[in-house]
Amino acid sequence: MVNFDFGAGGFARAVAVRLKPGTDLLEGLTQVCKKNNIQNGVIVSALGSLSKAYLCNPTEVDTKAGYGYGEPTFIDGPLELLGASGVVCHDLDGSVNLHVHVTISNKQAECFGGHLAPGTTVLLTTDAVIAELSGIEMERKMDPDLDVPILTPRTK
Repeated sequence: MVNFDFGAGGFARAVAVRLKPGTDLLEGLTQVCKKNNIQNGVIVSALGSLSKAYLCNPTEVDTKAGYGYGEPTFIDGPLELLGASGVVCHDLDGSVNLHVHVTISNKQAECFGGHLAPGTTVLLTTDAVIAELSGIEMERKMDPDLDVPILTPRTK
């Protein structure tokens, strides 16, 4: 079985950003999108260092699907942000909504990954590139079959 939603379009522009020490990574990326009026896009790349991280991974929860994100796992730093990628979308009311996954490592070179949660903080710097999409509506809404919010892309 194959089942999917999609939208087709192109890249409109790119925004490069350096997030400074103490910045909440998720909130910083969200504010850059808001300041640049990006509601449909992708996090192309992000790397840097973190003082601490909060990550979520799938777990059993009370939804129709039986799975979702539980409580964040705390990982103390210093940490290397090896990479981050994700989608820039918006809720039905037009609010910017990011869905970002990260891979990080600690000083022992042990790696961790998951869904980026609030409270993850920049240590020295995080450098990121965000691309705005054209011709694609990146809406995030509740999926009635799964009972979790899901990206629902479509061609404009």
